[in-house]
Amino acid sequence: MKVIDVNRLYSTWLAAKERGDSCCIIDVREVNEYMQGHVPGARLIVLNTVPSRSDEFPKQGDVYVICRSGMRSSQAIEFLEQNYGHENLINVTGGTMAWIEENYPIEQAL
Repeated sequence: MKVIDVNRLYSTWLAAKERGDSCCIIDVREVNEYMQGHVPGARLIVLNTVPSRSDEFPKQGDVYVICRSGMRSSQAIEFLEQNYGHENLINVTGGTMAWIEENYPIEQAL
């Protein structure tokens, strides 16, 4: 499984933002966790819905999968790799907790 830490993800995210591009980040936490704070632009696909929403994970380009600490995102990636042949998913080690600890920007949904 490919991995990236939040510092490298932030650099990638920032570079994409400066170019006017998007960075494909999928958050697999629960709705209430996502609403409290997430990486700007991250799309929510709750872990237990991943099997029924597997087609929403692009198979082209880098897709960063994030959760609170990296455990649920690794479960989602393992499932998608084993069952759907994804090879472009990257687990964000440390997850949203590490992102927030680094004081990187977050969005909150009310």
